[in-house]
Amino acid sequence: EEEGTWGESFKSHHDSKPRGNEAVSLDFSFPDADNVYGIPEHTDKFALKTTTSGEPYRLFNLDVFEYELDSRMALYGAVPVMYSHGPKHSAGVFWHNSAETWVDVVNYADSTVVSSLVNLVTGGQKRRVDARFISESGIVDVFVFLGEKPADVFRQYAMLTGPAPLPPKFSLAYHQCRWNYVDEADVRSVDNGFDEHDIPADVIWLDIEYTDRKKYFTWDALKFPNPAEMVANLTSKGRKLVTIIDPHVKREAGYFLHEDATDLGYYVKDKEGKDYEGWCWPGSSSYLDFFNPVVSKYYAERYSFENFPGTSKDVHIWNDMNEPSVFNGPEITMPKDCRHYKPPQDGNDGLAAFWEHRHVHNEYGLWNIRATHDGMLQRADNKYRPFILTRSAFAGTQRYAAVWTGDNMAEWGFLAVSVPMCLSLASAGISFCGSDVGGFFKYPEAELMTRWYQAGAFQPFFRAHSHIETKRREPWLYEPATTALLRDATRRRYALIDFWYTLFYEHSVDGLPVMRALFQEYPSEEDTYTIDDQYLLGNKLLVRPVVEPGVSNVKVYLPGAATRTLWYDVDTYHAYPANGYLTFDVTLSKIPVFQRGGSVVLRKERVRRSSALMADDPYTIVVALDANGTSEGSLYIDDGETYDYKNNKYIYAKLAYETGSMTYSFVNEKASYPTRSWVERIVIAGIKNPPKTAKLVQGDKQTSLQMTLHKGNDVLVVRKPAASMAQPWKIIFSY
Repeated sequence: EEEGTWGESFKSHHDSKPRGNEAVSLDFSFPDADNVYGIPEHTDKFALKTTTSGEPYRLFNLDVFEYELDSRMALYGAVPVMYSHGPKHSAGVFWHNSAETWVDVVNYADSTVVSSLVNLVTGGQKRRVDARFISESGIVDVFVFLGEKPADVFRQYAMLTGPAPLPPKFSLAYHQCRWNYVDEADVRSVDNGFDEHDIPADVIWLDIEYTDRKKYFTWDALKFPNPAEMVANLTSKGRKLVTIIDPHVKREAGYFLHEDATDLGYYVKDKEGKDYEGWCWPGSSSYLDFFNPVVSKYYAERYSFENFPGTSKDVHIWNDMNEPSVFNGPEITMPKDCRHYKPPQDGNDGLAAFWEHRHVHNEYGLWNIRATHDGMLQRADNKYRPFILTRSAFAGTQRYAAVWTGDNMAEWGFLAVSVPMCLSLASAGISFCGSDVGGFFKYPEAELMTRWYQAGAFQPFFRAHSHIETKRREPWLYEPATTALLRDATRRRYALIDFWYTLFYEHSVDGLPVMRALFQEYPSEEDTYTIDDQYLLGNKLLVRPVVEPGVSNVKVYLPGAATRTLWYDVDTYHAYPANGYLTFDVTLSKIPVFQRGGSVVLRKERVRRSSALMADDPYTIVVALDANGTSEGSLYIDDGETYDYKNNKYIYAKLAYETGSMTYSFVNEKASYPTRSWVERIVIAGIKNPPKTAKLVQGDKQTSLQMTLHKGNDVLVVRKPAASMAQPWKIIFSY
């Protein structure tokens, strides 16, 4: 056939399709399933909808400007994993393909004319969902997961693609970002603003304007003449800096990155085999071919302190625009007939000598962040844990980076959709997820900003971010009453920083989502199968963000009625028996958050300017008793930043309460960490038979403790037991 026979054109773009038309597809049936979930990233419900009356779900990483809500169309991430669940069992399918993929869903429980006719003709089951995956190229490479419960299949997928490693502790605290903080004085002003207004913060972010005219691994010498000094000022307060590094490279003579990539052949090639040129923030740009291990190694070395002067172990990285984004490309991305490095093999010549971009598009960002991760490790001799944020995502992204939901808008709908979007990503192994608090585009009025901070404080990645053309919105720029509410929401996050850290440690071990849909913990409760406006953190806290304006009450589903589960308001310690939906009053200062009866949650009430400064502060241990009067929880402690925990320099402890005693014991007795933190008080909620005395036993020392009863004599407070968290202890109650 003549060259170009299969080519297609759309407007000004032409796809040469040198291999001709190709596709690979497979149908899956999920019997006994009520719903299917997953295949992020979309602005849709967590439980996927039947697509017979519209477009299928599309998986194709794209830079989508002002993306729409309630859409099945492509966004920044594409993770081709789908789960099903019904009362009998759960299942999952991982369609391992990084080409453009479309997914159709047919749920036979949907009351549509089409599904009713199909059921009538086929005699099909009511509880059944079918799905069809079709990709533009590739092979059939499928993994199937089976289990009794959702946790079984979530865990299998996480172990297949790799659970997320333990992140540095600061990354679970509050981040302040804007496109852009314009110079060192601006950074200093924002940093000081948090201190002046008594709002904790751990990270200041710099967007693209910090560079020398969009040349990455450089600084604007006029605006940022002393970056090392700027970083040192932040670190003196326990804070960090994050700088953005995008994968496009400015095509400018004399720019070291461009000169090296050109001379060494490190760029992605166009269909003719020449360096591909596109358009992005710097103007004319080319893109490093991270599929080539030599290129990735070179790129990783750019992160060394010598090659990126002004940085230190306290400067972390944001890889944006890595779908990849090409402003003048088809659909704002790279043409599909561009060429990537392919490992040489015997007989590989002609078209077989390279990967077309169409084959690997959805993996480009993954290889970008992998190279960044390698560089961040190498720059400090593999001692310190890196933090990386990525916009593009594929299966396995969780091993290297956190993900956010992209360039959202300051509208209530975008606040609401952040919950199902993060639930979907979490099910696909990517638990470290959040949205731009306040919305990237437009300006959030006070009520929306308040509700977004309250929601963000209970989502894994907590970062405020905004567009360069929007009005500044640091928390203290609102009216004092609103600033107070934003301060309170942020301080709530810091009070629970060790709770979050423990969740992510456990996530690194078992791969289970940190932010969980209710049906994961209550798989037999059919009412939970489509709930995506509330969620669980681990199996301990239930959160229902307020995502509607002007409301005075909201409905909250309290699961676990069959096991007589109790849910305690985290502020009042009032216990509510699980009984499905209940209506709760809300004020502008409060969203519904409950602690499950039978759980132990540790808080740090002395909130300081950064999480690092709270490391040795005391704990308040909140024991929420179940219907049997028992409770258990866990705590993880290490230095928060190094890999020393891999050498048994950590504490992972279990806390257990039952009538007569409370114990704090180490899971791994060979591990230890010299923490100076201690127990300031213990709050036991739901106590029915208060003890008369309490005694702390730690080592060979015994100490009598003081106790007081509160709130109708069902909340017992043990005051200042002063037990060290560096060694096991036990409290014995007498009646």
